[in-house]
Amino acid sequence: MDQAEQLRSIVKREQQNNIDNAKVITITSGKGGVGKSNMAVNLAVHFRRMGKRVIIFDADFGLANVEVMFGTVPKHNLMKLLEGEMRIEDIITKGPEDIGFISGGSGIVGLNNLTKAQIDYLVSNLSSLNELTDVLIIDTGAGVSDSVLEFVLASPEVILVTTPEPSSLTDSYSLVKALYKNPNFIQNGTNIRLVANKVNSRDEAEAVYDKIKTVTSKFLGGDIKYLGMVPQDSTLEKAVRNQKIVSLVSPNSKSARAFETICHNLLEEKVSYKWGISQLFNSFIKI
Repeated sequence: MDQAEQLRSIVKREQQNNIDNAKVITITSGKGGVGKSNMAVNLAVHFRRMGKRVIIFDADFGLANVEVMFGTVPKHNLMKLLEGEMRIEDIITKGPEDIGFISGGSGIVGLNNLTKAQIDYLVSNLSSLNELTDVLIIDTGAGVSDSVLEFVLASPEVILVTTPEPSSLTDSYSLVKALYKNPNFIQNGTNIRLVANKVNSRDEAEAVYDKIKTVTSKFLGGDIKYLGMVPQDSTLEKAVRNQKIVSLVSPNSKSARAFETICHNLLEEKVSYKWGISQLFNSFIKI
């Protein structure tokens, strides 16, 4: 048995022995500045208030938006796990509301060239992650990059954040198109839902959704579901400027209530996935 076959056997064995129980939600966008990371941290707050254990994995390398809004600088990142120096629970930083936070750092790049021992250690730790959280939120980078597509391809639940701006709509469709054109995309295994951010009304939100849904259906033969909207809110804008989380500092604001509604919508749909956390990271292991 060659090394590649040995690595496949490790992954297969661990997946058979450990069924993923955590709900994996990947939040992405076609361009930066549409409120993707803000969406991640606010949803995390409301999931916690619903009694769910939550961990955010910050895969938006180089920007560190999540840690800025949490006001917490992580001491360790994924590289410490890959180097075998720590276990998964050791690299989780605690933020507000006891929300867990994992910094990806440059660790994802290293997933392409792992040894047998590293694969074994990584998959074992990821299995442990299922026992530490009920909801894992992945905050990806923006745009159509290989790392963003890999996360989306491996996620059962994807939230696409967009705004009414024409450039945002165009970039969102570009991301969806790249996803559908990828040979590894399994349409019935990925639930893509759109959130219209920074809208002035429900009608505008539905118009944003209709535009993306129409072109996706017409040109790709696919489907995107509507998840919700977040209205223009001066309270939210102020919180962002002050590097605060609006659902914490102004829980009764329009935007905070909108984030809460989105959380309820996510939990209402009872979908059982046989893959999640392990598959998410295994997708980066090129064996």
